[in-house]
Amino acid sequence: MKYQILGDNLPVVVCELEAGESLISERGSMSWMTPNMVMETTSGGLGKALGRMFSGEALFLNHYTAQGGPGMIAFASSFPGSIRALEIGPGREIIAQKSAFLAAEPGVTFSVYLQRKVAAGFFGGEGFIMQKLSGQGIAFIEIDGSAIEYELAAGESLIVDTGYLAAMDATCQMDIQAISGITNALFGGEGLFNTRITGPGRVILQTMPIPSVAGIIARHMGKS
Repeated sequence: MKYQILGDNLPVVVCELEAGESLISERGSMSWMTPNMVMETTSGGLGKALGRMFSGEALFLNHYTAQGGPGMIAFASSFPGSIRALEIGPGREIIAQKSAFLAAEPGVTFSVYLQRKVAAGFFGGEGFIMQKLSGQGIAFIEIDGSAIEYELAAGESLIVDTGYLAAMDATCQMDIQAISGITNALFGGEGLFNTRITGPGRVILQTMPIPSVAGIIARHMGKS
């Protein structure tokens, strides 16, 4: 498979497949394709379907295969931002925000990922449930806004405001850190907790989380 990510802040990934090659995607993600791309909708089994549902994805996936020759298919982002291609493999598993999955090669699997520490799940801004991408192959994920990457050494940490964590290597650990000082917590405008990510591993941050955008729009609704 060959692919190109086009479109700047309104991105689309255009994939070129050889005959017999396939891609899986979240339903409704396909934007355009050649006529020889054949779609099959599947759940992949009840256990996997339920895992996808709890991690923010749909129960069913669409499976596209190029038949009779090379084919082309494109998947567009559902929100202004970025699309990242991630090479998934043994030791290269990714933990991502809910609804991040866009498309992937069939060897990639994704499942529910529960935070080991309950406090990190409920107060860390990413929710108790995230999704884990494992298996083997290339996966495409959506990023809200621009994507900024950091490579953390073992024991090195980064403090992230609520919602700005898009994805991280499974080798990273996530916890919460309370805002110090009552005045800071109540009047600083940053909430009561921040998310603390500790390496080793890669961290992918996003500059425009959907909840933040929705909050800004809500504040201006009804204003003339």
